[in-house]
Amino acid sequence: MRFITDPQNLLSIGVGIAVFASILTLLGSFMGGERLDKRMKAVAERRDELKRRSRQAMKSGAGGPATTATLRHSDEGFKKRVVDSLNLSALLEDPKVAENMAQAGFRGPRPLTTFYFFRFATPFIFMLLTALYLFLLNDFGLSLMHKLGALVFAAAAGFYAPNIYVQNRISSRRQSIVAAFPDSLDLLLICVESGMSIEAAIQKVSQEVGSQSIELAEELSLLSAELSYLPDRRMAYDGMAKRTNHPGIRAVATAMTQAETYGTPLGNALRIMAKENRDLRLAAAEKKAAALPAQLTVPMIVFFLPVLFVVILGPAIINIQDMMKGG
Repeated sequence: MRFITDPQNLLSIGVGIAVFASILTLLGSFMGGERLDKRMKAVAERRDELKRRSRQAMKSGAGGPATTATLRHSDEGFKKRVVDSLNLSALLEDPKVAENMAQAGFRGPRPLTTFYFFRFATPFIFMLLTALYLFLLNDFGLSLMHKLGALVFAAAAGFYAPNIYVQNRISSRRQSIVAAFPDSLDLLLICVESGMSIEAAIQKVSQEVGSQSIELAEELSLLSAELSYLPDRRMAYDGMAKRTNHPGIRAVATAMTQAETYGTPLGNALRIMAKENRDLRLAAAEKKAAALPAQLTVPMIVFFLPVLFVVILGPAIINIQDMMKGG
């Protein structure tokens, strides 16, 4: 019990967890090929399933109202029952939650149900853990009002924790996609100008760009699948633009839609869009570089200046002490 309540031991545990997370991150970079294979296999299975269900839907529609096939995933389980019984989808209604989940890479009704469930349960979990620690393990000498304030803060942190997690996933996913998107446009331009169809070109590029960005490879595979079964090709391009929510990708989707609608050359549009996206990537890098001095000010003051003062003033202080002892 004393081991858990000792702040120094807690700090050591936190450092150990951080080191373990860093090791997992480094190991994850070496397993990118396996993750890509799994995601591409999942996308291919989803495409085959959509085709099969679409054929079943057409057969059932032609033969009569015997069985109705659906193209949507069904969601059943404990979390679904809790969300439905408490009507959390209406209680915690957010008009942008479905769009945010798609941008984070979570598709279908199951991740949406999971999000609502954890947004409801996480405040209680955080409050319970905080109460157990403050009231049973170590209260740090806090008064009852301070403990209640800590419980309220834990509940608020738990309520916003799922949103913060989703936003972090959206940001990291968009950065990975945007970093590799200009190169994928160059590859797509080469494939189109060599005579390949747009579906085959997108599928080929998705296989080649996977080593650079798994997220972009998955998006291009989804785009290829949607182009093959959606009734309107514009819906597929608009879907990719909404899932990425980036102005460069949205402009490319608009240009490809206009090229197919009006019959304009697709190669010229891809060449211009590739240059514009490369300029956007360069502008984002320059923006980060310009903001770096301001971001480094506080770390330099906190970490570098004390060490510098110790290195400069340490020998002088030692000499003064030796002189005072000698005198």
